[in-house]
Amino acid sequence: MNRLPADPDQQVFQHHRNLLFAVAYRFLGSAADAEDVVQDAWIKWSAADRSQVADPKAYLARIVSNLALERLRSARHKRETYVGRWLPEPIVTGTDAAEAVTDAESVSMAMLVVLETLSPLERAVFVLREVFDFSYAEIAEAVERSETAVRQAGHRAREHVRARRPRFAADRSRQRQATERFFAAATGGDVNALMELLSPDVTLWTDGGGKVRQALRPVVGADTVGAWFARIGTVTYQGVEPADMNAELVEINGGPGMLFRGAGRVIATVTFDFDSDGLITTIHNVANPDKLRAVSEGTTHAVRGS
Repeated sequence: MNRLPADPDQQVFQHHRNLLFAVAYRFLGSAADAEDVVQDAWIKWSAADRSQVADPKAYLARIVSNLALERLRSARHKRETYVGRWLPEPIVTGTDAAEAVTDAESVSMAMLVVLETLSPLERAVFVLREVFDFSYAEIAEAVERSETAVRQAGHRAREHVRARRPRFAADRSRQRQATERFFAAATGGDVNALMELLSPDVTLWTDGGGKVRQALRPVVGADTVGAWFARIGTVTYQGVEPADMNAELVEINGGPGMLFRGAGRVIATVTFDFDSDGLITTIHNVANPDKLRAVSEGTTHAVRGS
């Protein structure tokens, strides 16, 4: 039996779907919210007079940008009153070597944390311009601002990001090697091996969101952070006994990370920032169960999209 041809308008939307998610996720730092935005964009696209749309990609990007900006503005108060440190929702990303390193960096935990400090407009302009190479005219139309305002916001955003982004990073092969060594040391409880991998002033940020017990303040220093991770394999963690816990290496947010499972569920993700020598300078540990749905489902997201 022959299948009926797919709706051409649906095909257009599906062709750009990865891009729309990639844009929305960088705006929001939340996979769940980004998926909601993409779904809302489909509803708007379905209802639009598409015969008047000359450039579907730009039109869809404008819809997603406006929806994401609206959601970002409403989310800011919730994040300001969040219990403990708010960290982005982690996603599993592809390991396709064809994807540019700069694209992977733009979706890293470190970059998303920096983007969180921008105003909604600055974040939108930075993402569309620096990550997806939209022109200022296209961005102005997407966010419904003048091109002058967009250029000014872009300048502020670049300066802000330049001042706060990690200045040094080992190449990806060294990051992978360091992560593998950290994985072996943490799961084996080898604090001495952990200490060799940590920068003296390493900082651990944890996000339990008030749902599970986590440190509400940053854990600072190699001794303290090393001891914290060495204990994971020896104590009950989030109600999971050590014997029932397992960990695996996974590509998370464009770089090597660790995924902890137990009691039939994902209980935490761990990602790293590195200096030029391959030492770990920052660790982001997300344990809020509300933020682990995307990685629990095992969905792999493209870094850039189409």
